[in-house]
Amino acid sequence: MNEDALGDSARRELTETEQQLVELARTTIDASTDADAGGDGAHTMGCALLDASGSLHVGVNFYHFTGGPCAELVALAAARTAGAREPQMIVAVGNRGRGIKNPCGRCRQVMADAYPQLRVIVDTPDGARTVGIRELLPLGFDWAAEQN
Repeated sequence: MNEDALGDSARRELTETEQQLVELARTTIDASTDADAGGDGAHTMGCALLDASGSLHVGVNFYHFTGGPCAELVALAAARTAGAREPQMIVAVGNRGRGIKNPCGRCRQVMADAYPQLRVIVDTPDGARTVGIRELLPLGFDWAAEQN
């Protein structure tokens, strides 16, 4: 991630709870991946989400050449199905020790539209940090404004 893309005030070091969220995402994908070491698979990214009640939710991606949901979208849907209405923190982690992965553009837009309060754990040159979703999508498309 470009160092200039995030101001110092937008970044925050991880709390113990947030570090546990990263570990939950890692263990989720490590238990679920179908990719051999160095190989491809349909399930190579794991995600963990913390909601306002303190409940944890997980998801894994489902890659397919025609497209497929990212781990973040699967975790958000699983959280919603479990009754979570206010996700607070989310992180995606690659399988086989690939570490924290920053959300793609589609996920950023979905999260910014649906959950503007959401904080995202991202990989920065200074290590793992949390940022508000709006900081990851500056000047992004405003879906709600377009509905008027």
